[in-house]
Amino acid sequence: MPMPSGVCVLALAKRPRGSDPRAAAARVLVQVRDKGRSLATALPAAQAELADARDAALVQELVYGTLRWYHRLDTFLGGLLRKPLKARDADLHCLLLIGLYQLDQLALPERVAVHETVQAVRTLDKDWARGLTNAVLRNFQRDRQQLGQAITGDEAAVYAHPRWLIERLQSDWPEHWQEILAANNMRPPFCLRINQQRMTRTEYLEVLAEQDIDASPIAETSQGVCLSKPLAVTRLPGFDAGNVSVQDGAAQLAAPLLQLQPGMRVLDACAAPGGKTAHMLELATQVEVTAIDIDAQRLDRIHENLGRLGLRAALLAGDAGRPADWWDGRSFDRILLDAPCSASGVIRRHPDIKMLRRPADIEVLVQRQAALLNALWPLLATGGMLLYCTCSVLAAENSRQIGDFLKQHKDASELPVMVACGQRCEHGRQILPGDNGMDGFYYACLTRTA
Repeated sequence: MPMPSGVCVLALAKRPRGSDPRAAAARVLVQVRDKGRSLATALPAAQAELADARDAALVQELVYGTLRWYHRLDTFLGGLLRKPLKARDADLHCLLLIGLYQLDQLALPERVAVHETVQAVRTLDKDWARGLTNAVLRNFQRDRQQLGQAITGDEAAVYAHPRWLIERLQSDWPEHWQEILAANNMRPPFCLRINQQRMTRTEYLEVLAEQDIDASPIAETSQGVCLSKPLAVTRLPGFDAGNVSVQDGAAQLAAPLLQLQPGMRVLDACAAPGGKTAHMLELATQVEVTAIDIDAQRLDRIHENLGRLGLRAALLAGDAGRPADWWDGRSFDRILLDAPCSASGVIRRHPDIKMLRRPADIEVLVQRQAALLNALWPLLATGGMLLYCTCSVLAAENSRQIGDFLKQHKDASELPVMVACGQRCEHGRQILPGDNGMDGFYYACLTRTA
């Protein structure tokens, strides 16, 4: 995708020493790669230090893009350096990756990319590396074709993913793993959910058309809309009034699958940030919803979202895996367990997952998911439904997890997942990243028979 208009002009503008967006992006990358911080925590702080909003946008583009293609770019860099950089020069290493990202993936004039990246070396207080930086980037320009041919046998570099994850996907999805990897490297669509308590999707599409905002309905949903270009929520018509929320199409399938009816008691476990909580209440206002999350601060975000939409739910701070601490003893007719997971289905939205997630994490998550299922199952009324979902594409967290649960609970029976999209699994249904433009999501419906 070409850079937004104005970025190239900005790249040539003079900036005060210390305010360079490429240097800022390099420091963010170091925090993610070497310190294990997420983009959600590392990026906003760096952007806040930049006075120009266009610089902040450029930092985001550089960081997200470089992480998206990290394994490819780092392999290129290894072939361009005569010897590895020292550990104390991690920021320079990341700046070089940012320079390669601009040349390899962005529709940015190459002279601008090279010049501005070399200039950013000064902001990192590494003037000695200006010649090195210039040479690396110029050599990439000259030898790009040969470098590309040299990585053809390296799957991590070709597909820009960690090797362990590629191997997992090859095992779980032998016919689809390449499609998944390709979708993970795409820019995500900008999707909305229309609040049907305020207006219909058709009406909102008309509002968008009146403001020359190109959008189309998400066919698999009843309220979903996809914009052709991302837009700041402050510019979305009716956002502040609660007419619309940001939510991917795959996530919008959860609330309808619950088949809510007036008077039902519903538990939304692991509820933050509250998108699915809100969707439930938009579909069925006469239900009693309890939303719980282990992080009290994240509950504040649910409260804000519900307030904007004019909706109400009971919010509880607590561990869904320890119901004795918060449950009042009354059964729930519906339970939504959006379980903590590897997030391997939303890498296109969170490319730092490629850097932060480790193979050992999967077994820990599988154990946590099983513990939550076991803890919440006694809270479900006989004949009620528990909807288990993750934004993962790994079988261990999804189909195998549900299979193990069914073997251990003779009072549990599986119901069909009533959606037309995605892949049918031994248990549940998997939407793969990019299926009908949606994120990777897994759903399984369970009912309690006794």
